[in-house]
Amino acid sequence: MIEIEIIADSPKDTLVQIKEVIGGTIEEHWSECTLIIDNENATGKIKFTPFDWGVNLLDFDITFHKNLILKVKAHNEFNPIRFVYPSLGSLIHKFDIHDKEKIVEQFQSLIFTNKTDGYSYIYFPENEALEINSIQIVRKYFLKKRTTKVSTLNKKLYEVFADTDHNNRFSHFGTLNLKMADLIRGLKKIKGTGMLRILRIEAKVYEILSLHIQQHNTLLEGVPLPTSLTKEELIMVRKFGNRIIKNPAKGYTLEDLSLNSGLTQAKLQDGFRFLYNRTVTEYIRHIRLESSRDLLKNTDLNISQIVYSIGFSSRSYFSKIFREKYGITPNGFKKKLLTVV
Repeated sequence: MIEIEIIADSPKDTLVQIKEVIGGTIEEHWSECTLIIDNENATGKIKFTPFDWGVNLLDFDITFHKNLILKVKAHNEFNPIRFVYPSLGSLIHKFDIHDKEKIVEQFQSLIFTNKTDGYSYIYFPENEALEINSIQIVRKYFLKKRTTKVSTLNKKLYEVFADTDHNNRFSHFGTLNLKMADLIRGLKKIKGTGMLRILRIEAKVYEILSLHIQQHNTLLEGVPLPTSLTKEELIMVRKFGNRIIKNPAKGYTLEDLSLNSGLTQAKLQDGFRFLYNRTVTEYIRHIRLESSRDLLKNTDLNISQIVYSIGFSSRSYFSKIFREKYGITPNGFKKKLLTVV
């Protein structure tokens, strides 16, 4: 068991204090700092990316070879509210005031902060591959951002954000959220260097943060997970949703999807409604239309070629539903793009 006490004046200090205990090297590119470890204690990396207004990201892509505890002290200057999500692996959280531990499983979320001088314990299991996204917000800086509208938060989260003197501790454990995993996967795919890369990452971080807050609101409103499906079955639904994104032209039917997934047609419909707010047929049509719009923007294919490349057989039907969704015909959309150029 390895225990690391984190007493940080800034989030970057977290990397330094972890490195002092378990080794590794820190590399810095632009404003991103990455702790790279490959020894008997751990294999992988922890990346720190700062943004303006007190927002930063700690991204874990690592396997610890020994059970590890981060003992994080709430500093009077640096005591952020943290939004944590493991897209791979799990962790355990508890406050120092009691022994109650709570596991945060894969695809679940945790929001927490502590009182000044209080300790939060984060337990990472040994020999388990971890991919954990942690957005940290220093409230006294974040609230100065002119576009920050904390008044739109629910009452409980508003109180947490407005607690710039760190007088209260707070934790919220979310339920299964597969949409978050998709956003984080998109975050990891961001390429480029320098300021442009940082701006793209920041935009995606705010999107992830919004989903954390949206889920918190949903749970307070008492909206449950669909009782007809297990967590594993929802993950299967998401897998087939992603397959449709990758190959929208395939002739999908509800019967074939049911046969290939091992789920009943009713469960598939429940899963798609829960994850995507659409029936299976509506989802397939949505993905095909989104793909057609990308092809109109980024290729020289004509309308007929695009129609067949995304799985439609009727150009007139495609034009009809394209106009219903986007308020413009495909030809009108293409002409508008040419005008802009």
